[in-house]
Amino acid sequence: MEILIEFFAKGLMTMLMIAMPCVLTAACVGLVVGILQAVTQVQEQTIAAAPKIFTVFLVIIIMGTTYMKMLENLFNEGSVIAFEVIPKSEEFVLPPNYYNYTKPFIDEMKKDFKKDMTPMSHILNNVAVPPTTNQKENFSFLRNGATNVPTPNLAERKVIMENKRQ
Repeated sequence: MEILIEFFAKGLMTMLMIAMPCVLTAACVGLVVGILQAVTQVQEQTIAAAPKIFTVFLVIIIMGTTYMKMLENLFNEGSVIAFEVIPKSEEFVLPPNYYNYTKPFIDEMKKDFKKDMTPMSHILNNVAVPPTTNQKENFSFLRNGATNVPTPNLAERKVIMENKRQ
């Protein structure tokens, strides 16, 4: 478990080492442009955006190979941990004969689903009747041709009573 926490911390440090030069460059350029705008009294918001974008783009171009090496090292280390360290660690791995003694879904695999299902022809012939899984429930919903009429709510009752008075 400590290996995974340590690898997570290395991933966060890599992320910060990649993002920090770009963020600091953008902040420095923004400060310089802000001071120049204050001195010249030109208060235009779009003037600061172009130099920031340009300098961050330059930082990414200059440091790109270093960033790729850092990411490659992180990926290689993660692969080694995932494929060599964790499988050899006994606290993360099940024993090889685990499934010889336990069957996790054996009851679900033995169940016969076709026996419990309602036939499709019955569902299509009785569209107004809700489908059920067994025949006892199915016959409890069948009526003598009567349809289910919903009862009106409070607002609908008020409108009905007003129409009756008129």
